[in-house]
Amino acid sequence: MSSFKNLIVAVLLIAAIRQPVSAQEVVQLNLKQALEYALENNVDAKNARLELLIAETTVKEELSKGLPQLNGSFNLNYNPEIQVIFLPNEPPFGDPTIDSDVIPARFGVSYQSGLGVTASQMIFDGSFFVGLRASKTLRELTEYDRIKTENDVLLTVKKAYFGVLVNKERIKLAQANLSRIDSLLQETKVLNEAGFTEKIDVSRIQVQRNNTYTQVERSRTAYEISKQLLKIQMGLPREYDIMITETLAELNPEEQLTQLLTMEGMPRVEVNQLDKNLELVGLDLRNNTVQYMPKITFNANYQRSGAGNTFGQVYDSKNWFSSSLLGVSMQIPIFDGFLKSSRIQRNRIQQDQLENQRLFLDDNIELEIYQARTNLKNDLNILAVQRENMALAQEVYDISKIKYNEGVGSNLEVVDADAALIESEINYLSALYDGLIAKVDLEKALGILKFGIEN
Repeated sequence: MSSFKNLIVAVLLIAAIRQPVSAQEVVQLNLKQALEYALENNVDAKNARLELLIAETTVKEELSKGLPQLNGSFNLNYNPEIQVIFLPNEPPFGDPTIDSDVIPARFGVSYQSGLGVTASQMIFDGSFFVGLRASKTLRELTEYDRIKTENDVLLTVKKAYFGVLVNKERIKLAQANLSRIDSLLQETKVLNEAGFTEKIDVSRIQVQRNNTYTQVERSRTAYEISKQLLKIQMGLPREYDIMITETLAELNPEEQLTQLLTMEGMPRVEVNQLDKNLELVGLDLRNNTVQYMPKITFNANYQRSGAGNTFGQVYDSKNWFSSSLLGVSMQIPIFDGFLKSSRIQRNRIQQDQLENQRLFLDDNIELEIYQARTNLKNDLNILAVQRENMALAQEVYDISKIKYNEGVGSNLEVVDADAALIESEINYLSALYDGLIAKVDLEKALGILKFGIEN
C-alpha cells in the first residue's frame, strides 16, 4: 500500500510542475493499484466524498437551531419633515385664535438613533429533535451512497482494465500470426521462383497476410482506445501512459474462481440505502405528527435609544434611555386546513412503496446472484472448449505445414488451417474476456467488489 501511495505522490508532483515533456510519462500498475488510484481520483468518487461533507454540515445546521439565537441592531433616522398629528380644536385645550376645528401638532424630533440586542432560545419544539435525527440519518444514507458510487467505480475500472489486458493479448497473438504467415509467404515465394508452386499460391497467402496485418492494426487501435478508457475511469490525466504489469493468467487462478462460485456473499449496500430511505420517511412522518404540539420559545430584548433636534444632540448621553423585555411565547396549532393530515397520509403511502421496493430488491438480488453464477459457469465451460479448440487448430496447422513442406499437402490446406487457427485464437480471447466480465458481475452481485483491495 505504501508503494502505491508513493506512486500517487510522484504522479501528483509531476502534474504540479506543468512543464512540457517530449514523451508521455509511463505509470506502471497492477489491478489493485488501479482500483486504489480510481477510488482516490475518479470524479464520481471525489464528488461522493464531497457530498458526505455536505451532509455533515447539514447535521451542524440542524443542531444550530436548538442553540441560542443572538442578533444586534442599530439605526439612525432623520426626519426632514416631522409628522403632523391633528388634535380637535375644542375646549379646554383648543386655541380660539385658530379658525379651524383641528389643530396641527408636530410630535417628534429630527434625529433618532438606537442600539439593541435580541435573544431567543427554543424551549420546546418537537420538530427540532426529529430534524436532528433526520439529518444524522441523511448523513448515514450519504455514506451508503458513497459506498455505492465506489462500487460502481470499481466495476467500471475492473472491466476497463480487463479490456486493456485482452487487447494486449490480441496484439501478441496477431503479431505471432503475422510472423507465421510472413514465414510461410517467404517460403512460398522461394518455391514459386524455383517452379515448385504456382503464382496463385503466393497470391493466396498474400491475401491471408494482408488480412492478418489488418488484424494487428485493429488490435493496436483497440488497445490504445481501451487504455484511454481506463485512464478516464481511473481519473488519471491523459498525458500519462499506462503499462500493466500483470497478465490474464495471473488474474484468473482456477481456485479463486471455484471459491467465488461457492461464496455466499455479503450484505448489499443497495439494501442499506433502501433501509435508510425508509427510516427517513418514518422520521418525516414523526415530524408531521409533532406539528400538532405547541412550540415554546424564550425571548429577550435590550434597547438603548436616543434623539435630538440636531445631529450633535443625538449621541449626548443625557438624551439616551434604556428599555428591556423578557418573555415566553407559545405557538399553538389549531387548524391548518388538514395540511398536516395530508402530509401524514402521504408519508404512510411512501412507507408502503418502500416496503414493496425492499421485497422486490431482495428477490432481484437473489436472481442477480443466480444469473451471475450461471453465466460464470457457462463462460468457464466455453473457455475450456475454446482453449482445447485452439490447441487442436494449432495441431492441424502444424500437420498441414509439415505436409506442405514435404510436398504431400496443398497450399490451400495450409491457408485454411492458418485461418482456422486465427479464428480459434480470437474466439479464445473473447471467451476469456467474457469470463472475466462474468467474474466481475458475480463479485458485484455478491457485494464483494472491494474485497480484493481491502485484504
